[in-house]
Amino acid sequence: MADSIHNYHVRMTWTGSEGVGTTSYRSYRREYELAVEGKATMRGSADPQYRGDATLWNPEELFLASLSACHQLWYLHLCAEAGVVVRTYEDRADGSMVVHRDGSGEFVSVLLRPTVTIGAGSDRSRAIALHDHAAKMCFIARSVKFPVEHAPTIAFE
Repeated sequence: MADSIHNYHVRMTWTGSEGVGTTSYRSYRREYELAVEGKATMRGSADPQYRGDATLWNPEELFLASLSACHQLWYLHLCAEAGVVVRTYEDRADGSMVVHRDGSGEFVSVLLRPTVTIGAGSDRSRAIALHDHAAKMCFIARSVKFPVEHAPTIAFE
């Protein structure tokens, strides 16, 4: 199969203007809205330590959620193809970010902790191995410069 290009479009609108713009670090709110045509608008803000609203999604959480969701979607696909029946799937993902003295930073590690319940008769060792395959296939994980680790727990229903 030939390579193909997929394009994605998101509109981000800053909603935190207090009427004076960015005249100082404290003169504006960090809120924004993310919109994709045909979908509900998602509200976000900066992390609270950067004067953001703790009740809204911040970019770091969205990044971690993207890695978790991508892994899960690939895993479910691979399980369906391999005859491993997944009954439940929940992930508790953790990420570590280093912030440098100049304020720049980057994520240095992410650990996905999926808890998966598989149907009776499914192969537990295959269910575990498919996490490795999902990690290699995930578009988001393949796009970052650090390894995305996973520590799955597999149980039978």
